[in-house]
Amino acid sequence: MALLVRNRTMLPSLVSDLLDTETLLPNVFDLDEDLLNFSGRSLMIPSANIIESEKDFRIELAAPGLERKDFKVEVDNGILTITGEKEEEEKEEKGNYRRREYSYNSFNRSFALPENSLPDKIEAKYDNGILHVMLPKREATISKTVKEIKVS
Repeated sequence: MALLVRNRTMLPSLVSDLLDTETLLPNVFDLDEDLLNFSGRSLMIPSANIIESEKDFRIELAAPGLERKDFKVEVDNGILTITGEKEEEEKEEKGNYRRREYSYNSFNRSFALPENSLPDKIEAKYDNGILHVMLPKREATISKTVKEIKVS
């Protein structure tokens, strides 16, 4: 996927350079923009913030437009996976005119859990377009050696 999202100055244009659109189709349209346009709603990868405190790790996933029921949070073999899916249908009927449009958006983000985490106690909350996942830490078990000091 990283090959498709490119910087025009660094990598050659995939379609325009192969077909020489400057010569064949000057200023008509940019084939790359039409074929490789990921800025729409077809591909949604939410940004994530990971915050560590003394007591826990927190993941904040920006996913506006979704609802609680659209999320699935799972832990399997030390990997936290957050999946989101939203399916929408839009209908319009006027006289002899009918329009139906469907859209389906999904994403999948995975995070390796640190060894000092408690995966059985993960909590998730969705609020104002942000999914908050709280992952408590285990208490550090530092063995304290007892040193006896003689009083003179």
